[in-house]
Amino acid sequence: MCALLSKTNPSASLHELPAAVAMFDRDWIAAHIPHQGSMCLLDSVESWDETGIVCQTGSHLLPDHPLRTAGSLGILNGIEYAAQAMAVHGAMLAGDTDKPKAGFLMSVRDIRWYCTRLDQESSRLMVRATRISGNQAGILYHFSLDAEDRILLTGRASVMLDADSAGVMLDADSAGVMLDADSVSALPGAAGNA
Repeated sequence: MCALLSKTNPSASLHELPAAVAMFDRDWIAAHIPHQGSMCLLDSVESWDETGIVCQTGSHLLPDHPLRTAGSLGILNGIEYAAQAMAVHGAMLAGDTDKPKAGFLMSVRDIRWYCTRLDQESSRLMVRATRISGNQAGILYHFSLDAEDRILLTGRASVMLDADSAGVMLDADSAGVMLDADSVSALPGAAGNA
């Protein structure tokens, strides 16, 4: 079970976004990001603006979830949920006239988790991504996943834009994410961060 940590905790650095102008459902999301079929993890966009996005999903409860290992869905799979929210944000910013360029998740930092499994959360997940900084080459996002009043996972992600033009090649052995020991803080059963 996840430790209780209020979404209003100022140390979490969450940003609430204004109400959405239009609803974007799973079909819209799947048409605008590379992830298809069961790997399209987000159900809808709840709100967005030029600096951030809030998506929601219940896919973590699916028994045939493609990221399940040995019957469970670990908390670090939440990074993939956040990366998809960032991709959706990029697609929304590009609008209908421009096809978004392929991005590449270069690194994640300051990862903090407050439970061990996503599939033990019975409520829908809210996936938030807020742009911290960026330019034509890349963007730095803060992200979080929460369920009701509990923060489950937070961190920062660096995304390279237009990975195709930069010559980034992915093969079956390339993870695309670099985690280092100094950036990951495991907090089993704890509600605070060291």
